[in-house]
Amino acid sequence: MTNNGMSRRNFVKLSGIVAAGLGLAGCGGSNQSSGSSGGSSVGSGAGAIKIGGIGPVTGATAIYGNATKFGAQVAVDLINKEAGSTVFELNWQDDEGDAEKAVNAYNTLMDWGMQVLVGTTTTTPCVAVASKTSTDRVFELTPSASSTDVTAGKDNVFQMCFTDPNQGEKSAEYISKKNLGKKVAVIYNNSDAYSTGIYNGFSKVASGLGLEIVSTQTFTDDSAQDFSVQLNDAKSKGADLVFLPIYYTPASLILQQAKNMGFAPKFVGCDGMDGILTVQGFDTSLAEGLVLLTPFVASASDENTVNFVKAYKELTGTGEDPNQFAADAYDCVYAIYAAVKAQNISASTPTADMCNTLLKTFGSGTFTYSGLTGKDMTWSSNGEVSKDPKGVVIKNGKYESLDAEA
Repeated sequence: MTNNGMSRRNFVKLSGIVAAGLGLAGCGGSNQSSGSSGGSSVGSGAGAIKIGGIGPVTGATAIYGNATKFGAQVAVDLINKEAGSTVFELNWQDDEGDAEKAVNAYNTLMDWGMQVLVGTTTTTPCVAVASKTSTDRVFELTPSASSTDVTAGKDNVFQMCFTDPNQGEKSAEYISKKNLGKKVAVIYNNSDAYSTGIYNGFSKVASGLGLEIVSTQTFTDDSAQDFSVQLNDAKSKGADLVFLPIYYTPASLILQQAKNMGFAPKFVGCDGMDGILTVQGFDTSLAEGLVLLTPFVASASDENTVNFVKAYKELTGTGEDPNQFAADAYDCVYAIYAAVKAQNISASTPTADMCNTLLKTFGSGTFTYSGLTGKDMTWSSNGEVSKDPKGVVIKNGKYESLDAEA
Protein backbone atom coordinates (compact mmCIF):
# COMPACT_ATOMS: atom_id res chain seq x y z
CA MET A 1 0.00 0.00 0.00
CA THR A 2 2.69 2.47 -0.94
CA ASN A 3 1.77 5.32 -3.22
CA ASN A 4 2.37 9.01 -3.63
CA GLY A 5 0.41 9.94 -0.51
CA MET A 6 -2.23 12.05 -2.25
CA SER A 7 -5.83 11.21 -1.32
CA ARG A 8 -8.78 11.07 -3.64
CA ARG A 9 -10.80 14.28 -3.78
CA ASN A 10 -14.44 14.87 -4.43
CA PHE A 11 -15.59 18.14 -6.00
CA VAL A 12 -19.32 18.60 -5.56
CA LYS A 13 -21.31 21.57 -4.32
CA LEU A 14 -21.83 21.67 -0.53
CA SER A 15 -25.29 21.71 1.06
CA GLY A 16 -26.60 22.30 4.56
CA ILE A 17 -26.72 19.65 7.28
CA VAL A 18 -28.61 19.87 10.54
CA ALA A 19 -26.45 20.13 13.63
CA ALA A 20 -25.41 18.39 16.81
CA GLY A 21 -25.16 15.00 18.46
CA LEU A 22 -23.52 12.74 15.88
CA GLY A 23 -23.63 8.99 16.38
CA LEU A 24 -21.78 7.29 13.51
CA ALA A 25 -23.65 8.81 10.60
CA GLY A 26 -23.24 6.91 7.37
CA CYS A 27 -21.82 3.95 9.25
CA GLY A 28 -24.61 2.67 11.38
CA GLY A 29 -27.07 5.54 11.71
CA SER A 30 -27.06 8.99 13.27
CA ASN A 31 -28.55 10.84 16.16
CA GLN A 32 -29.37 14.32 14.99
CA SER A 33 -31.33 17.27 16.28
CA SER A 34 -32.07 20.69 14.91
CA GLY A 35 -29.20 23.12 14.62
CA SER A 36 -29.04 26.25 16.72
CA SER A 37 -29.81 29.63 15.23
CA GLY A 38 -27.49 32.58 15.00
CA GLY A 39 -24.86 31.01 12.73
CA SER A 40 -24.49 29.34 9.38
CA SER A 41 -24.83 25.55 9.28
CA VAL A 42 -22.24 23.24 7.77
CA GLY A 43 -22.04 23.84 4.06
CA SER A 44 -23.62 27.27 3.87
CA GLY A 45 -20.24 28.71 2.99
CA ALA A 46 -18.77 28.24 -0.47
CA GLY A 47 -16.79 25.08 -1.05
CA ALA A 48 -15.79 22.21 1.21
CA ILE A 49 -13.93 22.36 4.50
CA LYS A 50 -10.35 21.44 3.63
CA ILE A 51 -8.86 18.76 5.87
CA GLY A 52 -5.18 18.03 5.55
CA GLY A 53 -3.52 14.80 6.58
CA ILE A 54 0.13 13.93 7.13
CA GLY A 55 1.69 10.53 7.67
CA PRO A 56 4.16 8.04 6.22
CA VAL A 57 2.73 6.23 3.21
CA THR A 58 6.22 5.21 2.12
CA GLY A 59 9.19 4.13 4.21
CA ALA A 60 9.66 1.96 7.28
CA THR A 61 6.48 3.09 9.05
CA ALA A 62 4.21 3.12 5.99
CA ILE A 63 1.84 0.61 7.57
CA TYR A 64 0.76 3.33 10.01
CA GLY A 65 0.53 6.17 7.52
CA ASN A 66 -1.41 4.21 4.95
CA ALA A 67 -3.82 3.06 7.63
CA THR A 68 -4.50 6.60 8.84
CA LYS A 69 -4.75 7.93 5.30
CA PHE A 70 -7.32 5.37 4.20
CA GLY A 71 -9.20 5.47 7.50
CA ALA A 72 -9.62 9.23 7.16
CA GLN A 73 -10.66 8.88 3.51
CA VAL A 74 -13.36 6.33 4.38
CA ALA A 75 -14.83 8.82 6.86
CA VAL A 76 -14.74 11.67 4.35
CA ASP A 77 -16.37 9.52 1.68
CA LEU A 78 -19.15 8.37 4.00
CA ILE A 79 -19.86 11.86 5.30
CA ASN A 80 -20.01 13.28 1.80
CA LYS A 81 -22.22 10.40 0.63
CA GLU A 82 -24.62 10.89 3.51
CA ALA A 83 -24.81 14.63 2.86
CA GLY A 84 -25.23 14.19 -0.87
CA SER A 85 -22.55 16.80 -1.36
CA THR A 86 -18.92 17.50 -0.51
CA VAL A 87 -18.72 18.49 3.16
CA PHE A 88 -15.01 17.71 3.48
CA GLU A 89 -12.14 17.55 1.03
CA LEU A 90 -9.09 15.53 2.14
CA ASN A 91 -5.52 16.08 0.96
CA TRP A 92 -3.02 13.59 2.37
CA GLN A 93 0.73 14.20 2.24
CA ASP A 94 3.54 11.69 2.78
CA ASP A 95 6.19 12.56 5.39
CA GLU A 96 8.02 9.18 5.39
CA GLY A 97 8.02 9.38 9.19
CA ASP A 98 10.53 12.25 9.08
CA ALA A 99 10.08 15.52 10.98
CA GLU A 100 11.61 17.77 8.33
CA LYS A 101 9.54 16.19 5.59
CA ALA A 102 6.46 16.51 7.76
CA VAL A 103 7.01 20.26 8.04
CA ASN A 104 7.42 20.44 4.27
CA ALA A 105 4.17 18.50 3.88
CA TYR A 106 2.48 20.92 6.27
CA ASN A 107 3.65 23.89 4.21
CA THR A 108 2.29 22.22 1.07
CA LEU A 109 -1.08 21.77 2.74
CA MET A 110 -1.15 25.36 3.94
CA ASP A 111 -0.48 26.52 0.38
CA TRP A 112 -3.44 24.35 -0.66
CA GLY A 113 -5.67 26.10 1.87
CA MET A 114 -5.88 23.57 4.69
CA GLN A 115 -8.30 24.55 7.48
CA VAL A 116 -7.99 21.54 9.83
CA LEU A 117 -5.22 18.97 10.20
CA VAL A 118 -5.68 15.26 10.90
CA GLY A 119 -2.17 14.24 11.85
CA THR A 120 0.51 13.73 11.94
CA THR A 121 0.59 9.97 12.28
CA THR A 122 3.85 9.43 14.18
CA THR A 123 5.14 11.31 17.19
CA THR A 124 8.40 13.01 16.21
CA PRO A 125 6.98 14.55 13.02
CA CYS A 126 3.86 15.52 14.95
CA VAL A 127 5.84 17.43 17.55
CA ALA A 128 7.52 19.42 14.79
CA VAL A 129 4.27 20.12 12.94
CA ALA A 130 2.32 20.93 16.11
CA SER A 131 4.62 23.87 16.74
CA LYS A 132 3.64 25.20 13.32
CA THR A 133 -0.10 24.68 13.76
CA SER A 134 0.06 26.35 17.16
CA THR A 135 1.66 29.45 15.67
CA ASP A 136 -0.59 29.49 12.60
CA ARG A 137 -3.76 28.73 14.62
CA VAL A 138 -4.81 25.60 12.75
CA PHE A 139 -6.81 23.04 14.71
CA GLU A 140 -4.99 19.71 14.85
CA LEU A 141 -6.32 16.30 15.87
CA THR A 142 -3.79 13.48 15.64
CA PRO A 143 -4.98 9.91 15.33
CA SER A 144 -1.87 8.24 16.67
CA ALA A 145 0.95 10.53 17.85
CA SER A 146 0.82 9.61 21.52
CA SER A 147 3.62 11.47 23.31
CA THR A 148 2.65 14.18 25.75
CA ASP A 149 5.17 16.38 23.91
CA VAL A 150 2.70 16.55 21.03
CA THR A 151 0.21 18.63 22.99
CA ALA A 152 2.40 20.26 25.64
CA GLY A 153 2.02 24.05 25.54
CA LYS A 154 -0.28 23.93 22.51
CA ASP A 155 -3.96 24.60 23.13
CA ASN A 156 -4.93 23.75 19.53
CA VAL A 157 -3.60 20.16 19.41
CA PHE A 158 -5.69 17.17 20.52
CA GLN A 159 -5.19 13.41 20.43
CA MET A 160 -7.54 10.61 19.42
CA CYS A 161 -5.07 8.03 20.72
CA PHE A 162 -4.06 7.35 24.31
CA THR A 163 -1.10 9.29 25.64
CA ASP A 164 1.90 7.09 26.34
CA PRO A 165 1.73 7.28 30.16
CA ASN A 166 -2.03 6.78 30.08
CA GLN A 167 -1.66 3.71 27.88
CA GLY A 168 0.89 2.30 30.34
CA GLU A 169 -1.46 2.79 33.26
CA LYS A 170 -4.41 1.32 31.35
CA SER A 171 -2.26 -1.68 30.41
CA ALA A 172 -1.41 -2.39 34.04
CA GLU A 173 -5.05 -2.06 35.01
CA TYR A 174 -6.12 -4.43 32.26
CA ILE A 175 -3.48 -7.07 33.07
CA SER A 176 -4.52 -6.98 36.71
CA LYS A 177 -8.24 -7.03 36.00
CA LYS A 178 -7.97 -9.95 33.59
CA ASN A 179 -5.46 -11.77 35.82
CA LEU A 180 -3.11 -12.28 32.87
CA GLY A 181 -0.05 -12.61 35.10
CA LYS A 182 1.52 -11.66 38.42
CA LYS A 183 5.28 -11.71 37.92
CA VAL A 184 5.97 -9.28 35.12
CA ALA A 185 9.06 -8.71 33.04
CA VAL A 186 9.22 -5.55 30.94
CA ILE A 187 11.30 -5.12 27.82
CA TYR A 188 11.17 -1.62 26.38
CA ASN A 189 13.08 0.66 24.01
CA ASN A 190 14.71 3.38 26.07
CA SER A 191 15.73 5.29 22.93
CA ASP A 192 12.08 5.69 21.92
CA ALA A 193 9.74 8.21 23.56
CA TYR A 194 6.66 6.09 22.87
CA SER A 195 8.06 2.98 24.53
CA THR A 196 9.61 4.83 27.46
CA GLY A 197 6.44 6.80 28.12
CA ILE A 198 4.32 3.66 28.29
CA TYR A 199 6.83 1.95 30.57
CA ASN A 200 6.85 4.93 32.93
CA GLY A 201 3.08 4.90 33.20
CA PHE A 202 3.00 1.13 33.67
CA SER A 203 5.68 1.02 36.36
CA LYS A 204 4.04 3.86 38.26
CA VAL A 205 0.88 1.88 39.04
CA ALA A 206 1.84 -1.80 38.65
CA SER A 207 2.66 -2.62 42.27
CA GLY A 208 -0.52 -0.99 43.52
CA LEU A 209 -2.48 -3.33 41.25
CA GLY A 210 -0.81 -6.48 42.56
CA LEU A 211 1.72 -6.80 39.74
CA GLU A 212 5.33 -7.52 40.66
CA ILE A 213 7.87 -6.29 38.14
CA VAL A 214 10.61 -8.91 38.49
CA SER A 215 12.71 -7.85 35.50
CA THR A 216 13.15 -4.56 33.66
CA GLN A 217 15.30 -4.70 30.55
CA THR A 218 15.90 -2.16 27.81
CA PHE A 219 17.24 -1.94 24.29
CA THR A 220 17.82 0.82 21.75
CA ASP A 221 17.08 1.19 18.06
CA ASP A 222 20.70 0.26 17.37
CA SER A 223 20.57 -2.93 19.44
CA ALA A 224 17.15 -4.22 18.43
CA GLN A 225 18.36 -7.53 17.00
CA ASP A 226 19.50 -9.76 19.86
CA PHE A 227 17.22 -10.00 22.90
CA SER A 228 18.84 -13.00 24.57
CA VAL A 229 20.00 -11.01 27.60
CA GLN A 230 16.56 -9.53 28.20
CA LEU A 231 14.73 -12.83 27.74
CA ASN A 232 17.15 -14.82 29.87
CA ASP A 233 16.75 -12.32 32.69
CA ALA A 234 12.97 -12.56 32.48
CA LYS A 235 13.12 -16.35 32.44
CA SER A 236 15.56 -16.59 35.36
CA LYS A 237 13.38 -14.26 37.44
CA GLY A 238 10.34 -16.48 36.95
CA ALA A 239 8.27 -14.03 34.91
CA ASP A 240 4.92 -15.45 33.87
CA LEU A 241 4.13 -12.38 31.73
CA VAL A 242 6.36 -10.24 29.53
CA PHE A 243 5.06 -6.76 28.84
CA LEU A 244 6.28 -5.34 25.53
CA PRO A 245 5.42 -1.63 25.14
CA ILE A 246 7.20 -1.58 21.77
CA TYR A 247 6.52 -1.69 18.05
CA TYR A 248 5.80 -4.92 16.24
CA THR A 249 9.12 -5.27 14.38
CA PRO A 250 11.35 -5.87 17.45
CA ALA A 251 8.46 -7.75 19.07
CA SER A 252 8.48 -10.27 16.21
CA LEU A 253 12.16 -10.96 16.92
CA ILE A 254 11.52 -11.33 20.64
CA LEU A 255 8.80 -13.90 20.03
CA GLN A 256 11.07 -15.91 17.74
CA GLN A 257 14.00 -15.81 20.16
CA ALA A 258 11.80 -16.69 23.13
CA LYS A 259 10.61 -19.81 21.31
CA ASN A 260 14.17 -20.77 20.43
CA MET A 261 15.13 -20.74 24.11
CA GLY A 262 12.01 -22.53 25.30
CA PHE A 263 10.57 -19.55 27.15
CA ALA A 264 6.78 -19.37 26.88
CA PRO A 265 5.26 -16.72 29.17
CA LYS A 266 2.17 -14.67 28.33
CA PHE A 267 3.22 -11.80 26.06
CA VAL A 268 1.26 -8.55 26.23
CA GLY A 269 1.73 -5.51 24.00
CA CYS A 270 0.09 -2.17 23.27
CA ASP A 271 -1.20 -0.42 20.16
CA GLY A 272 2.27 -0.36 18.57
CA MET A 273 2.01 -4.14 18.35
CA ASP A 274 -0.88 -3.83 15.91
CA GLY A 275 0.55 -4.97 12.59
CA ILE A 276 2.68 -7.88 13.78
CA LEU A 277 0.70 -10.36 11.68
CA THR A 278 1.70 -8.46 8.53
CA VAL A 279 5.48 -8.56 9.09
CA GLN A 280 7.05 -10.02 5.96
CA GLY A 281 8.42 -13.50 6.59
CA PHE A 282 7.07 -13.65 10.14
CA ASP A 283 5.73 -17.01 11.33
CA THR A 284 2.35 -15.92 12.67
CA SER A 285 2.13 -19.02 14.85
CA LEU A 286 4.73 -17.36 17.07
CA ALA A 287 2.12 -14.75 17.97
CA GLU A 288 -0.44 -17.32 19.06
CA GLY A 289 -1.83 -16.22 22.42
CA LEU A 290 -0.26 -12.75 22.20
CA VAL A 291 -2.45 -10.14 23.89
CA LEU A 292 -2.45 -6.53 22.80
CA LEU A 293 -4.44 -3.58 23.99
CA THR A 294 -6.01 -1.50 21.30
CA PRO A 295 -8.97 0.85 21.03
CA PHE A 296 -10.31 -1.03 18.01
CA VAL A 297 -11.04 -4.64 17.08
CA ALA A 298 -11.76 -5.22 13.39
CA SER A 299 -13.47 -8.54 14.11
CA ALA A 300 -16.12 -6.91 16.30
CA SER A 301 -19.66 -7.65 15.15
CA ASP A 302 -21.32 -4.29 15.79
CA GLU A 303 -22.78 -2.61 12.73
CA ASN A 304 -20.48 0.41 12.80
CA THR A 305 -17.34 -1.72 12.76
CA VAL A 306 -18.68 -4.09 10.12
CA ASN A 307 -19.56 -1.19 7.81
CA PHE A 308 -16.20 0.49 8.37
CA VAL A 309 -14.22 -2.68 7.66
CA LYS A 310 -16.22 -3.26 4.48
CA ALA A 311 -15.71 0.32 3.25
CA TYR A 312 -12.00 0.23 4.13
CA LYS A 313 -11.42 -2.98 2.19
CA GLU A 314 -13.28 -1.60 -0.81
CA LEU A 315 -11.21 1.58 -0.78
CA THR A 316 -7.82 -0.08 -0.39
CA GLY A 317 -8.54 -3.08 -2.59
CA THR A 318 -6.19 -5.19 -0.49
CA GLY A 319 -8.65 -7.35 1.41
CA GLU A 320 -6.76 -6.56 4.63
CA ASP A 321 -8.60 -5.59 7.80
CA PRO A 322 -8.05 -2.02 9.01
CA ASN A 323 -5.94 -1.67 12.14
CA GLN A 324 -6.57 0.67 15.06
CA PHE A 325 -4.62 3.49 13.39
CA ALA A 326 -7.15 3.47 10.56
CA ALA A 327 -10.02 3.49 13.04
CA ASP A 328 -8.49 6.36 15.01
CA ALA A 329 -8.14 8.44 11.83
CA TYR A 330 -11.74 7.65 10.90
CA ASP A 331 -12.83 8.80 14.34
CA CYS A 332 -10.78 11.98 13.97
CA VAL A 333 -12.75 13.01 10.90
CA TYR A 334 -16.10 12.08 12.40
CA ALA A 335 -15.35 13.85 15.69
CA ILE A 336 -14.41 16.98 13.76
CA TYR A 337 -17.64 16.61 11.80
CA ALA A 338 -19.64 16.39 15.01
CA ALA A 339 -17.99 19.52 16.42
CA VAL A 340 -18.33 21.40 13.12
CA LYS A 341 -22.04 20.64 13.02
CA ALA A 342 -22.59 21.51 16.66
CA GLN A 343 -20.90 24.89 16.22
CA ASN A 344 -22.30 25.68 12.76
CA ILE A 345 -18.86 26.03 11.24
CA SER A 346 -18.68 26.36 7.46
CA ALA A 347 -15.96 26.39 4.83
CA SER A 348 -16.09 30.19 4.83
CA THR A 349 -15.18 30.37 8.54
CA PRO A 350 -11.67 31.86 8.85
CA THR A 351 -9.14 29.17 9.78
CA ALA A 352 -8.07 30.89 13.01
CA ASP A 353 -11.71 31.31 14.09
CA MET A 354 -12.39 27.68 13.23
CA CYS A 355 -9.38 26.65 15.31
CA ASN A 356 -10.47 28.66 18.35
CA THR A 357 -14.03 27.34 18.17
CA LEU A 358 -12.94 23.72 17.77
CA LEU A 359 -10.36 23.82 20.57
CA LYS A 360 -12.92 25.32 22.93
CA THR A 361 -15.43 22.66 21.91
CA PHE A 362 -13.09 19.69 22.28
CA GLY A 363 -11.55 21.04 25.48
CA SER A 364 -14.83 21.98 27.11
CA GLY A 365 -15.19 18.72 29.02
CA THR A 366 -18.82 18.50 27.89
CA PHE A 367 -18.32 17.62 24.21
CA THR A 368 -18.62 13.85 23.75
CA TYR A 369 -18.14 11.61 20.76
CA SER A 370 -18.84 7.90 20.34
CA GLY A 371 -17.09 6.13 17.51
CA LEU A 372 -15.15 3.06 16.49
CA THR A 373 -12.45 3.45 19.14
CA GLY A 374 -14.53 4.38 22.15
CA LYS A 375 -17.89 5.38 23.53
CA ASP A 376 -18.63 8.77 25.07
CA MET A 377 -15.09 10.00 24.51
CA THR A 378 -14.21 13.34 26.05
CA TRP A 379 -11.10 15.50 25.93
CA SER A 380 -9.37 17.55 28.57
CA SER A 381 -8.22 21.07 27.81
CA ASN A 382 -4.66 19.74 27.45
CA GLY A 383 -5.71 17.64 24.46
CA GLU A 384 -5.80 14.22 26.11
CA VAL A 385 -8.64 11.85 25.25
CA SER A 386 -10.47 9.74 27.82
CA LYS A 387 -11.57 6.28 26.64
CA ASP A 388 -11.02 2.65 27.57
CA PRO A 389 -8.82 0.16 25.70
CA LYS A 390 -10.02 -3.16 24.34
CA GLY A 391 -8.09 -6.38 24.71
CA VAL A 392 -7.50 -8.74 21.80
CA VAL A 393 -5.76 -12.10 21.69
CA ILE A 394 -4.27 -13.63 18.56
CA LYS A 395 -5.76 -17.02 17.76
CA ASN A 396 -5.13 -18.94 14.55
CA GLY A 397 -3.54 -15.89 12.99
CA LYS A 398 -6.47 -13.56 13.70
CA TYR A 399 -7.48 -11.08 16.35
CA GLU A 400 -10.23 -12.13 18.73
CA SER A 401 -11.76 -10.01 21.43
CA LEU A 402 -10.40 -10.95 24.84
CA ASP A 403 -13.21 -9.06 26.51
CA ALA A 404 -15.79 -11.25 24.81
CA GLU A 405 -14.17 -14.26 26.46
CA ALA A 406 -14.47 -12.89 29.98
